[in-house]
Amino acid sequence: MSLTEQAKAVAAAFVTARREGRAMAAYPGVMPADLAQAYVIQDLALALDGGAVAGWKVGRINAPDDAALGSNRLAGPIFATNVVFAGDCAGEGPVMPVFADGFAAAEAEFLLHVAPGWDGVIPQDDAATRALLDAVHIGIEVASSPYPGINADGPPVTVSDFGNNYGLVVGAPLAGWQTVDFASILVRLEIDGVLAGEATSATMLDGPLGAVRFLLGNLAARGIDASAGLWVSTGAVTGVHPVAPGQAVRASFAGHGEVTCTIAALGAGAD
Repeated sequence: MSLTEQAKAVAAAFVTARREGRAMAAYPGVMPADLAQAYVIQDLALALDGGAVAGWKVGRINAPDDAALGSNRLAGPIFATNVVFAGDCAGEGPVMPVFADGFAAAEAEFLLHVAPGWDGVIPQDDAATRALLDAVHIGIEVASSPYPGINADGPPVTVSDFGNNYGLVVGAPLAGWQTVDFASILVRLEIDGVLAGEATSATMLDGPLGAVRFLLGNLAARGIDASAGLWVSTGAVTGVHPVAPGQAVRASFAGHGEVTCTIAALGAGAD
């Protein structure tokens, strides 16, 4: 089987499993050896799924994988059907589904929105990047995949299944985002009232604005049109925290509010 045929088989398996809401006990084919192969699978899966993409998640690639793979970040699509605005939900926020027998995690993130009309020129600094934005919100990325080893098996595998994204909770607007120093905001994430992690974006390479620059470069290199505007979930500030159905997640951004959600099972059982 050629690399193209292998990639098509993996893409089809992930799209089918996600549509059916079921987990898979093993990786569905030959694992991609590098990021180039992984993005081929992701692009094929995007075409097969056909769903509208509202934005993209950006995740960090840690050492030594960053040097071996030639990148310190990765990207994956966020489908419009999986974007929920917390302000539209009562009580403890929205209920966010995950693959109960796959992988599931919650991440506190800054959500930056690139305004429609981007001309394809990659910004070179924070000022130019900020000028492309029309909104910034606090939020939670829900990471989930039918395949339990999505993260453990390395960044190319993560990329191959839509970057391990399965939802985005958009919280309140970040006051003063036009000039705010993201690294000055302490972020905490709690699961069932227990602190899972706290940090600032100072630990995130070149921060949320750097994540936007990376993403725009990634999309441009792949020939993906971003001129209509998009959300960028810029990376886990406090880390990637495993969650299970029934758990409550709360992300707080000091001086800027909090956003919550409850995790629920999308499907159970592995094939």
